[in-house]
Amino acid sequence: MSNVELDGLRNRLDEINGQLLELISERAEIVQEIGVVKEKQGVPKFDPEREKQMLDRLVSANKGPFTNATIRSLFKQIFQASLDLQSDEHKKTLLVSRKGHKEDTVVVLPGDITVGGLSSLMVAGPCSIESELQTRTVAAALQKAGVKVMRGGAFKPRTSPYDFQGLGMDGLRILREAANDHGLLTISEIVDPRHIDAALDYVDIIQIGARNMHNFELLKAVGEVNKPVLLKRGLSATLEEFLHAAEYIMSRGNTQVMLIERGIRTYEKWTRNTLDISAVPILKQESHLPVLVDVTHSTGRKDIMLPCAKAALAAGADGIMIEVHPDPATALSDAAQQLNIEEFNTFFTDLKSSGIYRF
Repeated sequence: MSNVELDGLRNRLDEINGQLLELISERAEIVQEIGVVKEKQGVPKFDPEREKQMLDRLVSANKGPFTNATIRSLFKQIFQASLDLQSDEHKKTLLVSRKGHKEDTVVVLPGDITVGGLSSLMVAGPCSIESELQTRTVAAALQKAGVKVMRGGAFKPRTSPYDFQGLGMDGLRILREAANDHGLLTISEIVDPRHIDAALDYVDIIQIGARNMHNFELLKAVGEVNKPVLLKRGLSATLEEFLHAAEYIMSRGNTQVMLIERGIRTYEKWTRNTLDISAVPILKQESHLPVLVDVTHSTGRKDIMLPCAKAALAAGADGIMIEVHPDPATALSDAAQQLNIEEFNTFFTDLKSSGIYRF
């Protein structure tokens, strides 16, 4: 074969490569249009039956020189690239993404308390609302310490169905009355969409717990109310799954969303969970939402809560959550990991004097 013939074949190959690129690009544009339609219809982007039909037709039309297996492999890569393109395009439009929202979101709570601004937020209170005396004792201590937001569980999703499940609406009432008397805001977990309307009179911030991060109907429901939402990361959730859970809320119109890292489940036994400090800067980079850290559930150890809180704030966290009980030894839930009032005062004083906590 002469050089002229070789050059001619190579030129023809270049032409075909260009045609293939044009066809693949045209196919990609159609795939994007299909993705938009599927998004509006709420149907899955990946249709395995449709892929099988396309591959079967291509194989039946194959006349060589590629084998049928090669044809399947080549086009499966094209199909996967198309599916990835749909996912990438969808990711660019997420409401939680910093790509479409460059500035940090600042959630404004009643009383002009800001979350995500120039100051740090401390959220403290008992794991469970157990009685009026217990709740008022903690509320008085938090007010004296300068804390503005009190947490307290009224609905408690527990691992065992025989453990204390909370006081329900009575617990919310006790929390609200104690908070009102001491000038505090309230935050409590709601576990059932049917409880939301009734709970709005009692809570200033709705908490979605770790076990409910994937409760999509609950996420949709809180997305339709005008209340700030604190969303906890699931026990084994990836950061992508975490942000998509927040997207469920924001997609329904509620943009007052705050994220909270509370530790993830790993093989480690020396802590209750594993505090994922890296989640804080990643969430701050990928999302514009405020990020808090729960040092109680992430560690389960009183002796390391202070350094972990400092690390969280140093990593960029907008606030800290911690559990406080007048007498942790008698607590009906999480007895070992709750601070007593004296321990909390020491913790908060040391944290503020570290220079990391922002006033």
